[in-house]
Amino acid sequence: MDYPHGQTPGAPIRSGIPEHGRIPKYYAVKAHVSVLIEELGEGGMLPTERDLAERYEVSRETVRQALRELLLEGRLARQGRGTVVAGPKLEQPLSLASYTEGVRRQGRTPGRHLIGLERFPCPEALAADIGAEPGEPVWHLERVLLADDDRVGLESTYVSVARVPHLDTEFDPDSSFYAHLRDRLGIPFGDADERIETVLATPREALLIGTPPALPMLLIHRISRDTDGKPLERVRTLFRGDRFSFTAHLGAQDGQGS
Repeated sequence: MDYPHGQTPGAPIRSGIPEHGRIPKYYAVKAHVSVLIEELGEGGMLPTERDLAERYEVSRETVRQALRELLLEGRLARQGRGTVVAGPKLEQPLSLASYTEGVRRQGRTPGRHLIGLERFPCPEALAADIGAEPGEPVWHLERVLLADDDRVGLESTYVSVARVPHLDTEFDPDSSFYAHLRDRLGIPFGDADERIETVLATPREALLIGTPPALPMLLIHRISRDTDGKPLERVRTLFRGDRFSFTAHLGAQDGQGS
């Protein structure tokens, strides 16, 4: 089957070329480097900026702009003083499956690094989401998410102390919180509401995750309930936009299209 304008199925329309046919120099370089990325394969070392500038007959600043976009998109990664082809993004399902389960399904080793576990009186704005009364004690659990020891996200979990009274002594912060609730406390998850948006990390968040502040992040807000419909937790999770994509299975009941 022939596709219009040489278009590859699933690729951006006209591969990013406007209808008037004029494209910025950096985008032309980006298109050339994209082909080179496919040829080199994961882990392949990219030529230097000077070599690329000479190859494509452009300035080094033009090359830098093209490489910056490819780095932000997660197709390239810095390695020492060089640049290499990055591996595929982690696919995280939009489901009640935990982060641990999602990473393991892709043959990666999940992990978490504890930033802090604090207990404080529940503010009114949080109370309804976790089934607590204002002023009741709540836990705030903050952890950096790891995949094969690489920092890929930051997770903040809020839960009532009454529901999880010994979180500070009986929970391994490197393990799955969902597994702890299910296996140790007999609290099964029923359903959840999620909202996804794109944000830039704060300076503190960027430092904890180990990314430049300008790197786009995928932010997920989740409010979960148990099988009886009682509020259970509120979670705020930042994922690196260059390391993650999200998947969901939609059925006929989800809508009939545009």
